[in-house]
This record gives sequence, structure tokens and C-alpha cells, in this order.
Amino acid sequence: MSEWLEFKIEDFAEVLNYKRVPLSTKDRTGRSGKFPYYGASGIVDYIDDYIFDGEHVLISEDGENLRTRKTPIAFKADGQFWVNNHAHILKFREEHLSSLIVYYLQNLDLNEFISGAVQPKLNKTNLLAIPIFLPREKIEQQAIAQVLSSLDDKIDLLHRQNKTLEAIAKTLFRQWFIEEAQDDWEEMNVADFVELNKSSIDKSYPHKTIEYLDTGSILEGKIDGLQSLETSHSPSRAKRLVRHNDVLISTVRPNQKHYGVVKNPADNLVVSTGFCVITCTKIDPHFVYLLLTNDEMTEYLHSIAEGSTSAYPSLKPSDIGAIVFHLPPSDKLKDFASIAHESWEKIENNYAQIQILEKLRDTLLPKLMSGEVRVDV
Repeated sequence: MSEWLEFKIEDFAEVLNYKRVPLSTKDRTGRSGKFPYYGASGIVDYIDDYIFDGEHVLISEDGENLRTRKTPIAFKADGQFWVNNHAHILKFREEHLSSLIVYYLQNLDLNEFISGAVQPKLNKTNLLAIPIFLPREKIEQQAIAQVLSSLDDKIDLLHRQNKTLEAIAKTLFRQWFIEEAQDDWEEMNVADFVELNKSSIDKSYPHKTIEYLDTGSILEGKIDGLQSLETSHSPSRAKRLVRHNDVLISTVRPNQKHYGVVKNPADNLVVSTGFCVITCTKIDPHFVYLLLTNDEMTEYLHSIAEGSTSAYPSLKPSDIGAIVFHLPPSDKLKDFASIAHESWEKIENNYAQIQILEKLRDTLLPKLMSGEVRVDV
């Protein structure tokens, strides 16, 4: 095992901030393309040109996220891309160092390096002053990066498997129920087959605590996290009770795709009134989920939301219940339900594995980056 030394970022990387070119929203209008346009917390647009090529590390320069850390403040960007002036851009001399610095900053309290009371800022001078403690020997640095990267690679693989499984279900849904739809299929409303906002907390609610999900914590089927709260101190919007296979659709800004199917929730799972909770009493929930969340339907729901010209366009549950679809034959619905349930079971198993791996990574990360746990090399 080698001794640990103090380094600075400039010991490992070249800072390329001088190459950044910010583009306003107006500038980007009409420049839509395939190249990612990055800001402080990730991709904010896609445009028709690029500045950087190859793997780089981006580090947030400003924004409230430097304090709240709701999204990573350091992340890799690879391929061909553009960066605005809200992220520092670094090109590391060795690949393993890119990973190590990203992991290191994930685990570091940056408050002493952040200036600005109103708008937090990590300027270049302070970024380059951050002490980086790592093993002297390159082989041990590589071993630490490999352990953490292997966990991230497995997590990424499971996420990609889930996207593939859902994409297959979407493709099958489109083929069977849209492209091959028959003229004699009866026209029905969603409300004929579901109950909307069936249950809510009332005075007889038996639990002292709730597991709470707000609209911002679910995106395209993936639940990012639940809050454990005392019932007596829960938000006023924490009203909707949720059960297994309920479909959640955000009624606020529906174009932002805060939706999903809930699997095996705790008895005390409660969601925000910003959701419409759809209980499928007479039809498979995955059919309803895919019916209501395809891109065309999402665009339609957003277009009919009240106040669509305001910052917070909102749907009424009755808007969702009034959606018209053509009812397929029962045998076709049954076949689809069988395939969809199997796919979502795999998806849920993958999410369970992801949570275990993320917990392991997040437990190991500070221990490895502090030298408390050493890697045999």
C-alpha cells in the first residue's frame, strides 16, 4: 500500500474553460441537432455543432445545486458536445483520474470553497485550491477507480435493461393496439375501466408515519426516492393513497413525464395531490399506463391542461378519465397483460438490485476515498 499525498486538480488535468461558448435560448432556436449542450447540472439542449470531442469532466460553476446537491456537481461528458459558461471543463491526462475526481467531489463538502450568498459559485480559483488526497502510486489509484466504476457499470447495465424491457412493451403495444387496431373495436373511455383517486387519507388513517412520494421524485416510471414523514407533520398535499399496480400520472405540467406504475408499495405509501392515482379495476394497468404515457398522448394531455400558457398547466382527473380508446378483444388484452407483467417483474427486480448496488457504492465511496478502506493491489 502506498502513502497518500495531497494533490491539486491541476496536477491531473488541463482546465479548458477558455473554450466554452454560452448560447442563449434564442441563440439555440433553429439550431436543433444531435450534439448535447451542457450546463452546470447536465444536458440542457441538443444543437447542431460541438466544441469538445472525447471524455471530459464537467464541474458545476454556479447554481443552487452546489449547495443542495440534488444532482451531481461533477460528471463525465463523452463524445462530441458543447458546454456553456456554467460548468468548468477539465481534460484529464489519464482515464482513471477522471473517475477518481468525479467520485472524490461526490463525497466532498464544498461549502468552504463556494462563494455567493444568493447565487452559489465555485469559481476557478477555488476549484483549483481544493485539496485532493489520493494514493501516491498509480496502481492503487486505478484499483479504487475500478472498484467504484464496476459498481456504476453494473447499475448502468440494469438501467439500460429496464429501458429495453419497457421499449419492447411500448413497441408491442403500438403494434397490437394502434397499428393493427380494427374498425370494429368499440370506442370506450378510460373512466369506464378505472377508478380515479379512489382513496385518500382521512381521520381514520391508522399509520403514524407515511412514505411520501411527490411528483418530482418519479420520472418515466423510475421512482427516485421516498420521504419518511410523521403523518401529523406531513405536507397538506400528501393525501392520495396508493396500492399495488396503481398508475400515477402527474396532473401538473404533464409534458415533464412524471408518471409510473407502482409495484408492491408499503401500506402507508401516500402521494401528492399533484398526481392522478389510477386504479385499474377492469383492465390491465400496463395497458392503461402505455396508453396514457406515449409521446402523442403526453403532448395531447399537456395541450388540454388548464392554464397551458402559464408556468403550471394542470389536468383535472376527469380529463384523464375522458380519454377515448378502442377496446381490443379480451384474448388480445390477456396476452398483452401476460407479457407486460413478466416485463415489469423483471424491471422491478432490476430496480431492487440497483438500490442494493447504489447503497453498497455509497457506503464504500467515502471509505475508499478517505483511505479508511484500502484496495489490495
